[in-house]
Amino acid sequence: MNRVPPHAQIDWDDQGLPRSRVFDDVYFSDGSGLEETRYVFIEQNRLKERFEALPANGRLVIGETGFGTGLNFLCAWQLFEQHAPKDARLHFVSVEKYPLSHADLQRALALWPELAPFASALLEQYVAIHPGFQRLLLDNGRVSLTLLVGDALEQLPQLEARVDAWFLDGFAPAKNPEMWTPELFAELARLAAPSATISTFTSTGWVRRSLNAAGFKMKRTPGIGHKWEILRGEFIGWPEEVPVPAPARPWFAYPGQRVEVRRVLVIGGGLAGCASAASLAARGWQVTLLERHEALAREASGNPQGVLYLKLSAHGTALSQLILSGFGHTRRLLERLHRGLDWDGCGVLQLAFDEKEAARQAQLAAAFSPDLLHVLERPEAEALAGIALKQGGLFFPEGGWVHPPALCAWQARHPNIDVRPHSEALELRRVDGQWQAWDASTLLGSAPVAILATAAEVKRFAATAQLPLKRIRGQITRLAQTADSSALHTVVCAEGYVAPARLGEHTLGASFAFNSEDLLPTTTEHLGNLELLQEISPDLAERLQVATQDPERLQGRAAYRCTSPDYLPIIGPLADAAAFAQTYAVLAKDARQIPQQACPWLEGLYVNSGHGSRGLITAPLSGELLAAWLDNEPLPLPRAVAEACHPSRFAWRELTRGKSRPGS
Repeated sequence: MNRVPPHAQIDWDDQGLPRSRVFDDVYFSDGSGLEETRYVFIEQNRLKERFEALPANGRLVIGETGFGTGLNFLCAWQLFEQHAPKDARLHFVSVEKYPLSHADLQRALALWPELAPFASALLEQYVAIHPGFQRLLLDNGRVSLTLLVGDALEQLPQLEARVDAWFLDGFAPAKNPEMWTPELFAELARLAAPSATISTFTSTGWVRRSLNAAGFKMKRTPGIGHKWEILRGEFIGWPEEVPVPAPARPWFAYPGQRVEVRRVLVIGGGLAGCASAASLAARGWQVTLLERHEALAREASGNPQGVLYLKLSAHGTALSQLILSGFGHTRRLLERLHRGLDWDGCGVLQLAFDEKEAARQAQLAAAFSPDLLHVLERPEAEALAGIALKQGGLFFPEGGWVHPPALCAWQARHPNIDVRPHSEALELRRVDGQWQAWDASTLLGSAPVAILATAAEVKRFAATAQLPLKRIRGQITRLAQTADSSALHTVVCAEGYVAPARLGEHTLGASFAFNSEDLLPTTTEHLGNLELLQEISPDLAERLQVATQDPERLQGRAAYRCTSPDYLPIIGPLADAAAFAQTYAVLAKDARQIPQQACPWLEGLYVNSGHGSRGLITAPLSGELLAAWLDNEPLPLPRAVAEACHPSRFAWRELTRGKSRPGS
């Protein structure tokens, strides 16, 4: 992974307008930026008429090259708010190599007072903007902004979407030629929906010819201000002489099932289930959320404090990309909760507790922006944490702790969600196009779509019994805050973790037990957690008066984490296992084959499980991924990452085991 500069380098001219130091070009025209945006991008793509014509629960997808100050996005959002039906949705996908810092974005958007309500909402969510796919939810989820942070020709090939209108923006071709290449235009064509429109402020001849060659029919049209002409066009189809991009492997494709009645049954009221319910409710689905306990978040999602901890790779693995996107998404959601009670962005310090860990941390510090993580020597780490430490470590300034039940409760508060406690689904039946959830003798709920989000308990259902999930017992210990322990100002991790106090208690943990079937907290694991605390900081252990604690009287809770063999969650549509093996039997002979037979989906059945100890980071974004599969929307993650989390990966691997593997 190449290190990406954290933010755009900007100079401000005498008129208070931003100019890119890297490209030596302006972000918008002097004095007429708003008018130019509305004329070049809004009017030429006929957005007013298209917003007005959207059907019930309809949507429009806009793609953009060059997010810049967000001016184009805000203008499109303002028009959408004015003219689209109230149940319509706007998806805006924009690639940006050098995102503005929060301070620069705020300063730039202050130039447009009439956009202030939209700019304010954007700025509130403009946090944790790091490389890769970053999804921001606005207007209660009615508007989604997906920022692809990085080089356009690295990010766009990873995008799976059908774009209705393209804003071809960015700095002038003479200033930034890499953004105006045939390779990039081919990506715009690959992503274009039938008859997609496109517009750009330039009329340069080679840009027009290259877009025509990519499948767009472009024409010059009168410009605005000092621009004599601009370009607008329409996608007329993939050029015959150019090889068609390879289709998605059918077992990883959108199921393509049309649900006439948008009702869904979500089984499981933890982080994964509540995220699934929230994302679909925001899209107009009527959600029945079944929870077997008396309230939501009573199992692994019920700990008093969970940590936003990022275990990343410097090599850009699928898991690392998922963590980076998921962390940003969760971090932005938390801005809507009560800071100090429901969460605290106090930062997370991962100690360099041995040479191997110190080397890993040095690799990460070289690969990522210091805004995300940076190494602290011991004196700096001690000053930041407020306690004595045996070593320094890696600091994540945007990390912190979360009260998971508060996040679940907030997500489930949507008026489209009907929460039904004391409802334990023991059996799932498909009857007359409906999925029915039953306990021993009672019908608990039914809907055309069902989502199984019951961690390892999904294996109790026939359709998901083959998924390779395993349970790992974890126990946390709760320690009363003391006058001296209140000095702890950040989460500190080594093999375990300890968090600053919430409501007068510190959370310490967590144990890992692979073969335990008992959830009663044990003294042995409490003692193990206290040993983890000694490894983190003997000073903090003394401040918490650990030596005087009676191990038999320690308080805590235990729950099962649920994980998969590859440590990635399992999110997406389910196929019939027997029919899958029969349909794709050729893979057992030649794994390089990509047979195009349609996948034998179990119509309307989805799973969301296997989040392990990373649920706070991966589960909230999983709801957006499921909604994308269900509603045929732009994926909130790179296609390869979504495939790496797909339930079909296990059946595919089983067939191809020992054979030559096709590339991922």
